[in-house]
Amino acid sequence: MSDDQSYELLGFDNVLLPVGDLDEAVGFYERAGFTVGFRFDEAGIALLKVGGETPGILLRAEEAMGHRPPPWPSTRLWLEVPDARVAARELAAAGIEPLDEVFPTATGWTVEIADPWGNVVGFTDYSKRPALGRRA
Repeated sequence: MSDDQSYELLGFDNVLLPVGDLDEAVGFYERAGFTVGFRFDEAGIALLKVGGETPGILLRAEEAMGHRPPPWPSTRLWLEVPDARVAARELAAAGIEPLDEVFPTATGWTVEIADPWGNVVGFTDYSKRPALGRRA
């Protein structure tokens, strides 16, 4: 990078979640309401769509594909939803129990789930501060 160029963050590419079994992970996240954008089994990856954005959540089979597992205990990712309490009910109906009850945050409500590998995904709304949400 030359001196006249500046470093700039343009947005998210993908969020990577390490998993142990790609088929099991895809099944879990489909039950949680995600849509698979693509699968590339030879590389041990599948992309889950998030809204209308091109980037998504990239599931990557770790050890089976020769990748080094992360040294930390789990990844935590929160996604915006219209109503976290509705999300909690729909997740429970799909057989995915939340880690805890729906809890309040500064912007609204959040519910978290964990996949079989310990990755935590939260679903959060902006009901207390709608001007900050995507649907303001």
